Amino acid sequence: MYVRITITFCALLLALSCTSARDKHHDTSAISINQRFLDPDLDALTWEKRWESEKREIAAARDQIVRAIELTPGKRIADVGAGTGLFVEPFSKAVTEKGKVFALDISPKFVAHIKERVASAGLGNVEVILSSENAVTLAEESVDVVFLCDTYHHFENPDLMLQSIHNALRHGGRLIVIDFDRIPGKSREWIVNHVRAGKAEVKEEITQAGFRFHDEVRVEGLVENYLLRFEKH
Repeated sequence: MYVRITITFCALLLALSCTSARDKHHDTSAISINQRFLDPDLDALTWEKRWESEKREIAAARDQIVRAIELTPGKRIADVGAGTGLFVEPFSKAVTEKGKVFALDISPKFVAHIKERVASAGLGNVEVILSSENAVTLAEESVDVVFLCDTYHHFENPDLMLQSIHNALRHGGRLIVIDFDRIPGKSREWIVNHVRAGKAEVKEEITQAGFRFHDEVRVEGLVENYLLRFEKH
């Protein structure tokens, strides 16, 4: 009897220890991937120079990416995780004054920075929004396109975020996902350690959230990133 109780108690301690370890890992991951952007240690202009340098393939291929989204005048697009605002101005021009651009980010500093850029450029069709880590702060069925550029792997709760994005999109609206192609044994160590899921897993998560996979667009200049297009149905 004593042996059985001891074994049971040890098993319980082991289970609690494993649960605690998983929780601790999740908390650590959340801090390491998002905390530095919620309150950046560097000013937004420094991040702008880093993220919008031609050395970053996303910045160098910006025009090709905008063309791949196929925006037309009057469309309403939400740039979720807009960062320093790399795509805000080209999106504004593509949808014209008839359309609307929503630039969302979870960092108050980045939001303030984008607002300054928008005001300086006189972009009257852009609205900058401080968003949440678990939901996009957009009205239901209010946008035609949601754009995620190197943002999806920052979703700590992808199910919640995808449901929120699905709600915000109009019927037939598109979700554009650009992210790092995580291929163990091939991708850079930084990508393997930083990015949570590979392309196949990302596609599965998004389709299970109620989206239909449309296609993958090959963009000249994108080597470490892929571009996937999905539709709400």
